[in-house]
Amino acid sequence: MPGAFHALLPLKPKSKSKRRRIRSHPKEHAGDPSFHLKASASASARDIGCLVEPLGNLFLAATPGANLRDAGLGALRPLPDDLLLDVLGLLPARDLAALSACSKALYVVSAHDPLWRALVLDELNGGFDFAGSWRATYYISAASGGRGAHHLIPPRALKIRGFYSDYLFQSWLCANMEMRHEWLARDNIERRRGISAEQFIAEVEEPNRPVLLEGCIDGWPALQKWSREYLLEISAGKEFAVGPVNMPLDRYFRYADNVQEERPLYLFDSKFAEKVPEMGRDYEVPVYFREDLFSVLGEERPDYRWVIIGPAGSGSSFHVDPNSTSAWNAIIKGSKKWVMFPPEVVPPGVHPSADGAEVTSPVSIMEWFMNFYGACKTWEKRPIECVCQAGEVVFVPNGWWHLVINLEESIAITQNYVSRRNLLNVLDFLKKPNASELVSGTKDRVNLHDKFRGAIEAAHPGMINQLQLEAQQKVAARKKKASFWDSAADARSGGFKFSF
Repeated sequence: MPGAFHALLPLKPKSKSKRRRIRSHPKEHAGDPSFHLKASASASARDIGCLVEPLGNLFLAATPGANLRDAGLGALRPLPDDLLLDVLGLLPARDLAALSACSKALYVVSAHDPLWRALVLDELNGGFDFAGSWRATYYISAASGGRGAHHLIPPRALKIRGFYSDYLFQSWLCANMEMRHEWLARDNIERRRGISAEQFIAEVEEPNRPVLLEGCIDGWPALQKWSREYLLEISAGKEFAVGPVNMPLDRYFRYADNVQEERPLYLFDSKFAEKVPEMGRDYEVPVYFREDLFSVLGEERPDYRWVIIGPAGSGSSFHVDPNSTSAWNAIIKGSKKWVMFPPEVVPPGVHPSADGAEVTSPVSIMEWFMNFYGACKTWEKRPIECVCQAGEVVFVPNGWWHLVINLEESIAITQNYVSRRNLLNVLDFLKKPNASELVSGTKDRVNLHDKFRGAIEAAHPGMINQLQLEAQQKVAARKKKASFWDSAADARSGGFKFSF
């Protein structure tokens, strides 16, 4: 009978999204030009010894129709895999481990690694040493009384075959496959070098379009200094925000070196310069972004700058930057793939709520590329894409949807800001009826609009009125330039227009 703490291959995080059926064995993907597995994928599969196969492979099995899942789940069999995992996610570690000893099928689903990830992060916070899988990490911590004994080795995995599940297999595939060439080939962002601040405002910020800036951070000390050794030295004794927990940088690097999961934890810390002043001194804001009107709030301003560190595969799924701000992202080490859609185009597979407070999207970035990236090929408004390398800066205009994935271990600095070109948008956003749900980065969400507007009027008298007047003039000018076909509409007859 399966032991309660055998290590198992990381499987699938909770999700309500539909899964695309995959009909080939993972080993076959290595020779398939559509799928290239990471070099470590086959080794991890051998070490684990337990392999979930896509449901389509059941038709090629020696005994078609004999799915270990059906025979071993008992009364839980009718539940779809995503709902089954939601139920198991309610169990404490002891019960989850005991359940894995009931049958081979329950061993597989109970060892679903994101279940154990949630337990580790909830019970241990950042006080863990990653041991190759979240289940093994929990085992070692429990066996050592929370002391994280490195000499402890989790029991060998059972060799189980015959469990077929598209849902669980896709998680393994997303964690182990390389980015396809076609996902990286498109690079249609405008690249600019050596432009003036005035040119940036007129040609980039005013039109509200993305751009990749080259050469504007060449003088940053961080580009030469920020090795692992340097960062570990200057941050000794400090903890950084990593997902829902805090941990020291050395422990995060050990995790990043050993993790191979669908959604790696991302170090994303907004207080890095306060914690480690040397990091704040190793960079400066590029000339194009130095007007930041949120600065009038002083210490009451929302969070606005972050250091970002993550292994290959980590990143941010589709989102719009907080509080209707614009942003810049400068890469110090590594490289990132960017995909961006304009505000009026919601990315495929992404479903924002009517009030904008919630966004439903695929479980992981790799899942979005696998299941939705191809849909963009036929769209009239295709996304803006690029691969940004070390020393380059991406400008993200306000309201633009964007996804970012690290192609290798990467370190970056990003800041959100408000210039006068975007001030009215931000003020409108902050006074929305559901501001308490939409506004982020501050404890006082409800009153932020009044505080910000008052501070702007005190520091820059007349600025808001002037910007409102200019906005009205632009709207009037656009109406005067209406095309013949637009002017052919008869508003009294229901807006009839000629069309072909």
